Amino acid sequence: MATDLNQKIYVAGHRGMVGSAIVRNLGAKGYTNLVTKTHAELDLTNQAAVQDFFANEKPDQVYLAAAKVGGIHANNTFPAEFIYQNLMMEANVIHQAFVGGVKKLLFLGSSCIYPKLAPQPMAEDALLTGSLEPTNEPYAVAKIAGIKLCESYNRQYGQSHGIDYRSVMPTNLYGAGDNYHPENSHVIPALIRRFHEAKVSNAPEVVIWGTGTPRREFLYVDDMATASIFVMDIEKSIYDQHTQPMQSHINVGSGSDITIAQLAGEVAAAVGYSGKIGFDPSKPDGAPRKWMDSGRLNKLGWHSQVALNSGLRLAYSDMLKQLDLG
Repeated sequence: MATDLNQKIYVAGHRGMVGSAIVRNLGAKGYTNLVTKTHAELDLTNQAAVQDFFANEKPDQVYLAAAKVGGIHANNTFPAEFIYQNLMMEANVIHQAFVGGVKKLLFLGSSCIYPKLAPQPMAEDALLTGSLEPTNEPYAVAKIAGIKLCESYNRQYGQSHGIDYRSVMPTNLYGAGDNYHPENSHVIPALIRRFHEAKVSNAPEVVIWGTGTPRREFLYVDDMATASIFVMDIEKSIYDQHTQPMQSHINVGSGSDITIAQLAGEVAAAVGYSGKIGFDPSKPDGAPRKWMDSGRLNKLGWHSQVALNSGLRLAYSDMLKQLDLG
């Protein structure tokens, strides 16, 4: 079946790291009718505003990449905002998409939906099998609700209305459009900034929190975007063969993980820092391992393309441009 490049596609959250990558990749594929709205133009927590938007725009497809996100400190400090805003955005967009006759929607979740002590690598069937990580439980509960919203609308209205709403769960993402704030960023952008500042100041050593032994998986954001479009475009009969009605989400990862110590070495190389890398074992390590099982998606035919060392160089260039440090 030929792809209609003129169909109207609404990307919610187009200014975020993932949303902007989806817009870039849809454009590169030749899609010409993309709809985007800033928060000032459309508050997705406002039910009436979202209702009016879908009634007026009538998109054919929706990528729901909008979310309130933050690190451990933000999740601990503002748990009510994280659960309320994310629940409202998901409920409003998914329901109004259904009301407006949208047949295809993709919801973007997070690996934090899985239990804190889930077996590694974390497979889709680990969902709801144990307690969540306490620091981001409100955010994770909201993301689980998003998955279940999509599944529930499919179960109730899939046959009668022909809707097909899907969910993808990314591993740790990095790359163009990331947040490089010195205190509120995730591990890769934080390390890139620290090693850059150490290079500029000729610091003899950069000390990393923890022992350096925990293992983490990372995926370049444009790989996540191509995976999202790939999952959206799979024929329903094929998608259904690899999922279940009440376990319809699909993991998206690079397929391999790396220790924090190895990561620090890779970031230092990408930035061009040649000093010493030390570790402070008095600081917390976090979970020993967080690794996604992406076997389902791989069997469907998608694999990541951007190697970590290449992605880190791209991310470093993006930081220099964002912060006007080049």
